[in-house]
Amino acid sequence: MNKLEIACFNVESALIAHENGADRIELCDGFEVGGTTPNPMDVINTRKILSSDLFIMIRPRGGNFVYSNEEFAQMKLNILHFKSLKVDGFVFGILDENNKIDIERNTELVNLAKPFPCTFHRAFDEVTDYNQALEEVISCGFSTVLTSGTHSNVMDGIDILKKLVHQAKNRITIMPGGGLRSTNIKHIQELTKATFYHSSAITDGSQIANREEIFQLKSNLK
Repeated sequence: MNKLEIACFNVESALIAHENGADRIELCDGFEVGGTTPNPMDVINTRKILSSDLFIMIRPRGGNFVYSNEEFAQMKLNILHFKSLKVDGFVFGILDENNKIDIERNTELVNLAKPFPCTFHRAFDEVTDYNQALEEVISCGFSTVLTSGTHSNVMDGIDILKKLVHQAKNRITIMPGGGLRSTNIKHIQELTKATFYHSSAITDGSQIANREEIFQLKSNLK
């Protein structure tokens, strides 16, 4: 059965997503920069009201995905702290200065997060060689890659998404996200054959997920 993850930037959106059929919540802060590490109290409060799977974004700031030693140390501390809050997984991604997968640092974080699964987020869309990058992400131990097919949105990247799903061969989940809406999810599913999809379900420029959009996203998944 195909599944839906909703990116939520506050507790209210997480509850809306849960009530309208989301299979998983990605909890973030930093809406204006595409997601950063959430406030621990938001994680605690979200966990109290949700039974859905709860994945936590680990990203110390907006901007690029090349991190200083201090930022990397903060990411490790965040993972250790959130593991104690009964979350279900983590979302992060680190590149090197050449926009290649930082295998050493990503592997360290994946191992630190165990036994919780990890998603490599849309830092993947910054790489130049997506075939090599996918193999490297798999080697790091990630369970999922969130990607728009190295383009700004899933419709522009749909052909690469199809190739990534084929290349993955069930070794890792390719999760299309970025511009995913109820109006295009069926087309993307039919072409890519992906099994997990990601959307903020925000339709009005606010930071609150739209109930009807989540319902329609879920309804359009076969």
